Amino acid sequence: MKITLIQPAMGHEQGSFVGSWKMEPLSILALANLTPPHHEIAFYDDRMEAIDFDAATDLVAITVETYTAMRAYQIAQEYRRRGVKVVMGGYHATLVPQECVAYADAIVIGETDAVWPQVLEDAQAGQLRRVYKGTGRPRLGGRINDRAILAGKKYLPMTLVESGRGCKFACDFCSITAFFERSYNPRPYQDVVQEIERAGNRFVFLVDDNVVADFDRARELFDALSPLNLRWFSQGTLNVAKDPQLLRSMQRSGCDTILIGFESLSEENLKAMKKSFNLQHGGMRECIAKIRDHGIKIYGTFVFGYGHDTPELFERTLEFALEEKLSIAAFNHMQPFPGTPLYERVAAEGRLLYPKWWLEKGLHFGDIVFRPKGMEPEELRARLMDVRRRFFSHKGVLRRATDARANLRTLRSAYLYFSLNALMRRELDEKFGFPLGDRSLPMPELFDEEPLTVAPYLSSLLEDEVAS
Repeated sequence: MKITLIQPAMGHEQGSFVGSWKMEPLSILALANLTPPHHEIAFYDDRMEAIDFDAATDLVAITVETYTAMRAYQIAQEYRRRGVKVVMGGYHATLVPQECVAYADAIVIGETDAVWPQVLEDAQAGQLRRVYKGTGRPRLGGRINDRAILAGKKYLPMTLVESGRGCKFACDFCSITAFFERSYNPRPYQDVVQEIERAGNRFVFLVDDNVVADFDRARELFDALSPLNLRWFSQGTLNVAKDPQLLRSMQRSGCDTILIGFESLSEENLKAMKKSFNLQHGGMRECIAKIRDHGIKIYGTFVFGYGHDTPELFERTLEFALEEKLSIAAFNHMQPFPGTPLYERVAAEGRLLYPKWWLEKGLHFGDIVFRPKGMEPEELRARLMDVRRRFFSHKGVLRRATDARANLRTLRSAYLYFSLNALMRRELDEKFGFPLGDRSLPMPELFDEEPLTVAPYLSSLLEDEVAS
């Protein structure tokens, strides 16, 4: 068979693309490497190139996230009206399967690793089922990704590598927690090292949702990375600061930047998020100091829209980010992703403005899709844009640059610091306001199933799949 793999964009408008979103698509890379070699593979990255819908193919596989759902359904419609079978998988297909199955010939729920060969066998035999379900956690060892399908595409000059999946924390807004059910599945660190060596790039992004989910395993990984002379980036949690040995291992292995979700300076908000563990380990400022003392930059994220946000909290958070010399920061509104406790709560309170906001015509990235407590949606959006602009202003960048411990620790660190801040500042207007879907194509038809319940017909399909 000829199989076409597609990474959908969030949307399109006059052929524009957002530079910082042009990262290697690891889910597509994994799918290509799970495909038996007797099949022919074509790959389109909708974020940077046009899709040739008329190119001959036997099966199309699309990975779907909530922000890319509308565009994914539009792409599926184009192929299906040409008579081509479409399979969908990913976070969104797992969290709202009753929706995705309406736009595809088949969907994969859960992790695809174990069921993808069966999907291909059934497709080749003309017996594609409607639903496939990956059960349990797959073994991640023994597979070193061949990156050939990425050749020639203009991704950011950074190699993305997975060293583990999932996170053990229970943050109420997190679709990762909902998808993996608070579990962490590490990949053998020897395989991680081998894949990085084969890729041959000194700049590496370890895409784990929490690279320090298991401290002992993380130390083994970082010690193994030390001889490679890397500059690597990843995501973690603030509790890494409580382990000096782990911080030293990170420093020796070449950790440049760690993304940490501070989320809020309000204790009440953190409790509502189920993230009050950020208040432990001596407090945020002390943890930041310990991390920066090891030459590691911090990319901090903050979330607004919870019940205890005030105008004063916006100002206090901005000043905190500037005082603590955060290398980069994201100031986001809370986003009720389907399948998360946050979505359930906001929907139950009647505060969702658009129950299926990801399919709402005319919405853009950065639009507020719920009614905050204590302010209007447009006030929340305006305050967030104001904080972002001031943080990435020339004055804000220079103020944070006065940090010889991390941001300007070396010439290379300084180059990365100023380059990333320039990129983020340049993309503020382009990113926030980017449309969902492609306005030049028909909008996908809306269906009436509730996004948090599995429709009866799908329940029976799932029961049949598990039984088989």
